[in-house]
Amino acid sequence: MCLSTVYKNEKQSENILCQYVAAITAEGDTLTFVDVMGETTTITGRLLQADLTAGTVIVAAE
Repeated sequence: MCLSTVYKNEKQSENILCQYVAAITAEGDTLTFVDVMGETTTITGRLLQADLTAGTVIVAAE
C-alpha cells in the first residue's frame, strides 16, 4: 500500500496538510483527501504534482 503526504505549495514540513493519504478525489477546484483511518481533509485548490512512489502530493492552495 502506498500512502502519501500532501503538502501545500511546496514540499516542506511546515506545509503538510495531511498525512497517510490513501485516496484523493477531485471535483472542480475541490480536492478531498482520505487518510488510512478514513478521516477526510477537503481544500480548495489544484494538483501541482503527485509522486506516488515517493509518497508526495503537492497542491496549490490558498
